[in-house]
Formats: sequence, structure tokens, C-alpha cells
Amino acid sequence: MKPVSLGQSPLRVTPICLGTMTFGEQVDQATAHRILDRSLERGVDFIDTAEMYAVPARAETCGATETIIGNWFAGTPGLRQKVVLATKVAGPSRGMPWIRGDQSGLTKAEIVQACEGSLRRLQTDVIDLYQIHWPARNVPAFGAVYFDPTKDKDCASIHVQLEAMSELVKAGKVRAIGLSNETPYGVHEFVRLAEQHGLPRVATVQNPYCLINRAYENGLDETCHRTEVSLLAYSPLGFGLLTGKYDDTGLVGDHGRMALFESMRKQRWGRPESLATAKRYNTLAREHGLTPSQLALAFCYRNWRVASTIIGVTSVAQLDECLDAWDVQLSPELLGAIDKIRWEARDPAQ
Repeated sequence: MKPVSLGQSPLRVTPICLGTMTFGEQVDQATAHRILDRSLERGVDFIDTAEMYAVPARAETCGATETIIGNWFAGTPGLRQKVVLATKVAGPSRGMPWIRGDQSGLTKAEIVQACEGSLRRLQTDVIDLYQIHWPARNVPAFGAVYFDPTKDKDCASIHVQLEAMSELVKAGKVRAIGLSNETPYGVHEFVRLAEQHGLPRVATVQNPYCLINRAYENGLDETCHRTEVSLLAYSPLGFGLLTGKYDDTGLVGDHGRMALFESMRKQRWGRPESLATAKRYNTLAREHGLTPSQLALAFCYRNWRVASTIIGVTSVAQLDECLDAWDVQLSPELLGAIDKIRWEARDPAQ
């Protein structure tokens, strides 16, 4: 895997990124450290986390993932220098008042304080890529489709958020900045205001992108292409729906987060339409001699829109399976069949 550049930043990363939100909930520290070790051994040195992890979000596990990663760094001198580390500051409360209360507007002080907390838990002096986990302003996200202006609340402006990021960059605590779960408008405004006021320019946007959610292609791909903002694609396996493990049983049982956690089933990935459409893609994969995971991952890995694909695993075996899929190439015929299903089913997990 050849390293890729992130936006106009100096960061160069592997085109596969290890997502870590299972660490501290489904994955204990010892297993997490084995996964991290194996990731480096296989050549993947890009790690993504967030202050609110583990997932599903609970007050008891908030910050646990960063702590586990920090302990991994502390256990081996020089290990931190081998990794490109990304983390995120949570936006205003989405039912998580334990982070900054219900009235957070993602102020400058809150962003700086959140970064300091992440640095402590991660046991590092600098974060390579610091991202805003979701917009401070009211936007349709996480399954909401329509914008509702009646839900607008006071929050820090994009300009103020950029000023906070600038303070962190100048202090040497952050190398580059990014966004997550953003819209075309948001990406454009962050870039425009940064250029207008001489503030740090966002390098990335981390959004969902997979076979059952290609909403990124509805305008955000053009925005990012023209503003030179790189896509970090999360949930390439559609929260496990695109692995095929739920095809026969449905979202029940004792394996996989969708079966284990009711809060997960209530989200966009738990819609009946999401599973029904995932089954169509999974069947298509098998008809072409591939596993469902190979099809779903190869779709992201080889897509011109994606700079790096974020994979989340709960075991070393799962990690190896995801990394082995890097060698899979999808034929024009198969890509056409994928587009045919998308035309009929659209984006059920949007």
C-alpha cells in the first residue's frame, strides 16, 4: 500500500486506517493491543479514535478507547512516532450529557479543553489529525434526511471553531484538522473561512461511505474534490450488515454490535431496508466468487473518492481478513451490477 496525502496537509497515511471504537466495550485492552500490534506489522500505521469512544456511547466507557491506545504507546518507547494518530472532539450533546452537558455549543474553550483531555488519555504531546466529530450547528445527520430550521440552537460559529483549531496548531498540539459527518455546505464554509482569515485549512472529512450508504456522492464528492479535502470513509461494512453475518439470522443473537446493542439497531443501519439491501449486495458478492466483506471493502478501497478507508474489528483474525481484501479488484461488470442495485434501492442507511 502506497501512502496517500491528506488534503493540503503534510500528513501521509496508509489507504487503510484502523478504527478503534470497539476498544473498551467489545474489545478488552489486551486484545486491543494485539490488534494494534498486528496493524503495524501489516503496514497500517494510521489510527482513528475519538474522545467519546467506546461505542455504543456510555458514561462509563467515555474516553476508554483513547486510554487503551495511550497505554499501548506508553508500553513501548518510540511507538508513538511510528503512528499517524487521529482523534475527534464531540459536537453538541446527542444524548451524551456526560461529555460537556446538554448546552454545549462547541465553543473555543470547549474545543481546547477536549484536546487537552485527549492528549492526556493518549499519553502524547501531539495529535496528528484533530477532527470535529459532528457539526456544532443543526444539520440532518446520523439518519436524518431533511433539514429542519426549527431545531437551530446557539452554537459557536465555524469561524470560532477554526480559531480554536488555530490555537491548538500554533501551540504544537495538533498538526492538521478535519471534519466528520459534514455536509457540502459545511466543508465549503470551513475552507472558505480558513482561506479568508488565514486559519488552518481542513484536510479531511470523515463520513460514512459504503454500499448501503453512498450519500457522499450526492454533491459532497464534488465539494471535496474541488476544495482538495480528502475523504476518510467510515463504516465500509455497514456496521456488519455487509459481512453477511446477519443474512440468515437477522439482527439478533450474541455476535456483532447490531445484535448485541439495541441502541445500534435503532439507528439507520438497523432499518429493515438497510438489511434487505445489504443482502442483495452480499448475494451479488457470492455470485462472483467473493465474500460479502471482500466486495464491500474493495468497493471503498479502489474508489477514487476515498483517501483512506476506516476499518473496525474485534479480533486479529477480522483485521487480517479486512487487510487481505486490499488485493481484490472489482470488474467493470461487477461495478455495473453494484450500480444497478444502488439505482433500485438507493441509500437505505443514509
